[in-house]
Amino acid sequence: MTEKSYRLGDIAKALGAELKGDPEVRITGLATLSAADPGQISFLANPAYGKYLADTRASAVILSPAAAQDAPTNLLLLDNPYLGYARLSHWFDPAPVPAPGVHASAVVESSARIADSASIGPNAVIEAEAEIGENVVIGAGSIIGARCRIGRDTVIRPRATLAHDVVVGQRCHILSGAVIGSDGFGFANEKGAWHRIAQLGSVVLGDDVEVGANTTIDRGALDNTVIGDGVKLDNLIQIAHNVHIGEHSAMAAMVGIAGSTRIGRHCVFGGASGVAGHLEIADQVHLTGMTLVTGHIREPGVYSSGTSADTNRQWRKNAVRFRQLDVLARRVKELEKKLEG
Repeated sequence: MTEKSYRLGDIAKALGAELKGDPEVRITGLATLSAADPGQISFLANPAYGKYLADTRASAVILSPAAAQDAPTNLLLLDNPYLGYARLSHWFDPAPVPAPGVHASAVVESSARIADSASIGPNAVIEAEAEIGENVVIGAGSIIGARCRIGRDTVIRPRATLAHDVVVGQRCHILSGAVIGSDGFGFANEKGAWHRIAQLGSVVLGDDVEVGANTTIDRGALDNTVIGDGVKLDNLIQIAHNVHIGEHSAMAAMVGIAGSTRIGRHCVFGGASGVAGHLEIADQVHLTGMTLVTGHIREPGVYSSGTSADTNRQWRKNAVRFRQLDVLARRVKELEKKLEG
């Protein structure tokens, strides 16, 4: 692999950063403050890592103007250094760039429409009437169902599955093992026996959506499941049928959203949090890790549930008291009535 090398001045210009130092310094990679060697660039976004700044060997550091005092190296000043790092990370990404074209082992239906600039990997399957846009990458072994539409510059990693009629916007990133458009969990009960309901809707992903590895998004029962522009879903997330997720919301690993729930815009859900079905969650709601939501949330804010870990002995004592809360509440209410009397 050819080593990548860039002038520090060119990096500063591309990031819109103020440069304090030598613009001719060559940068060949990214590293943390404590691990960087000469020729590499680092960043300081979390004040907790400021203790490593004085001794860093990095040839340059991206940081905020407020953190720039006494730094021993070249500096790129940005109000949001973490965003600068995020943008610069793509300059040094070692992931191979697939060449345009359809691999000889891919199975492509004759009615599928594939842009000349798209790349279809080994053993991929493109079913009838699917539309693959400009610069799309379909990884090895992925399946694109009948009549799917995939917008330009989207990357689908190996072994992802899109069922029929799924719509994916532009610049999306779907990681390996993701399943989009599988049947929603819909059954009717008759005398204890379950009868499957055909899922007639689909899944629509907006632009700039990320779907993590082994995440599943179920198709709608009648209407579509909709994931808004800019939504970021981590690994191992379950999105049930007919869920709507608003623009630029983000969910960490193992979140579960039950059917027909509507999530607002700019929400952040911590890992393993869950939301029951048929609920409405307002914009800008933040759920901390392992929070369980069983009712509507109408106001923005931070919400939590459950208890943190404790010694087993103390937890068992608290669990007993928890079961007594209703009795205690009734006793307090009776005492209040007597006092008022």
